[in-house]
Amino acid sequence: MASTTALFTGLSGLISNSRRLDVIGNNISNVNTTAFKSNRMTFTPTFSRNFSLGTAPSENTGGSNPGQVGLGVTVAGTQRNFNNGAIGVTGVATDLAIEGDGFFIVNQAGSTLFTRSGSFIRNPENDLITQSGARVMGYAVDDQYNIIEGNLVELNIPVGTQTLAEQTNNVIFNGNLNASGEVATNGSIHTSRAFFTDAGGTTPIDGTTLMSTPIWVTDGAGGFVQAFDGTATSLTIDGVEKGGKDLGSATFQIGPATTFGDYVDFLDDYLGLDSTAITGTSDLNGSVVIAPSGAIVINGNEGTVQALEIETADITVNGPGAGLGNPMVMTQTTQANGESVRTSFVVYDSLGTPLTIDLSFVLQGTTTSGGTTWEFAAESSDNDAIDRLLAIGEVTFDSNGRFVAATNQSFSIVRANGATNPLTVNMDFDSGTDSVSSFTDSASNLAAVFQDGSPIGTLGSFSIGEDGVISGSFTNGLTRQIGQVALAKFSNPEGLVDAGDNLFGSGPNSGTPLIAKPRDFGTGRVVGGALELSNVDLSQEFINMILASTGYSAASRVITTTDELITQLLALGR
Repeated sequence: MASTTALFTGLSGLISNSRRLDVIGNNISNVNTTAFKSNRMTFTPTFSRNFSLGTAPSENTGGSNPGQVGLGVTVAGTQRNFNNGAIGVTGVATDLAIEGDGFFIVNQAGSTLFTRSGSFIRNPENDLITQSGARVMGYAVDDQYNIIEGNLVELNIPVGTQTLAEQTNNVIFNGNLNASGEVATNGSIHTSRAFFTDAGGTTPIDGTTLMSTPIWVTDGAGGFVQAFDGTATSLTIDGVEKGGKDLGSATFQIGPATTFGDYVDFLDDYLGLDSTAITGTSDLNGSVVIAPSGAIVINGNEGTVQALEIETADITVNGPGAGLGNPMVMTQTTQANGESVRTSFVVYDSLGTPLTIDLSFVLQGTTTSGGTTWEFAAESSDNDAIDRLLAIGEVTFDSNGRFVAATNQSFSIVRANGATNPLTVNMDFDSGTDSVSSFTDSASNLAAVFQDGSPIGTLGSFSIGEDGVISGSFTNGLTRQIGQVALAKFSNPEGLVDAGDNLFGSGPNSGTPLIAKPRDFGTGRVVGGALELSNVDLSQEFINMILASTGYSAASRVITTTDELITQLLALGR
């Protein structure tokens, strides 16, 4: 007799296989979806109808098995395949793929979700977002561009807007100082005409004030002319050269208590002169003094590159009725001598301001036991203090021309522009392959081969490494970390809940996400400029589709056969 139970059994087969076709269709339609994870459906039998539970063996019988008839099939569940898909290179900097078990973390309208799809873009605010607008999460950096781990933030890549400047801390030099050059014995000497406080030339100026006191100077022909009439307000010095290099312009302000001695000190600072003895060998012997005769004597530093060129027109008196416009009639009496060399290089303060530094080396002595001694002087016209001289020191070399030691290998320059003050820079004359030597040569040569500062630059491009670190490249040549992509890992990723748009949310059976850096705890490495492809296996899906179609057809055949039997049964009653 036909059973209506078979109708419902066949129906369960139709329903289950149609559901399987839904899953297969979804897999096939997403064969080109970035990082799509294929799904499969599993079936399980429903309850069985029991005719007998069976009997146990006895002395007279061997026992019997249960008698049961199944009542059809139902869907046991779906299982997502989280195996890695193939990696496709795109070359787009914001495209990311994961080789491993991790997930990107995103924030969508305040909800934390997870995705394997790394087809990210930047919005107008330079946030890194998914195609659907969820913001990618990661780690930010501090003021020193160090990654701040532990606190997830929305990643921002400010290309074209973020700027960076770096203070110079170190400069490395290379070159050779001619060991056979002439030892320096004197610098250039310039002498002015004598100044007096009276027209008769009987009282030298010495400590006389420049305001309200007339100052007289010899005219070079046996007479005297008034150089200052007591109304001068300032003196300007401009056009003086040192070793052929213009020292720039400076102004000396005259107040009620300003003396000629103050002016002499100003000249000493402006010219960068020094007579400090270093050990028992080095002394540049530079100074500005008022001679007993009333003349101003300028003793330049030793060394040919320190030779001064001072013209009468270089020093001008300013003020109403100031007397002579150019009272400093200078005469050079001695030429500078001594083997020397100068190099100029640029350093940067903390605001990225470029500052030009002149570094001179002057041969100070040789010894019969071998070796040479040189004195260096670091100078700058960009110093915000009056004194041009920044630092002096002594460098010694052995009989083989190799660097032995140096004193005071740093200089400080005053900054009044809001930058870190003072700017202190270390100089390295012996840095492995880059080292200053002292061998016999036709001339000395010296150059700064490395300095670590930089002017202002703008973030121009970026790249993302396999550790998720976002490295920004600035237009000034600097590279800095500007963030790091974070990854999440689940103990059971198959327990994640599909939230649409290639996003997943934590589920009751997924476990708590472990947040970590790429490559930590098995999260995997990040591949920049690439995307993970779908892991759908089309050949397997076509086979599954054939099996589902066959199962559907077979289940429908059960229904039609049962219908025919019921029809025949009903025909018996006619």
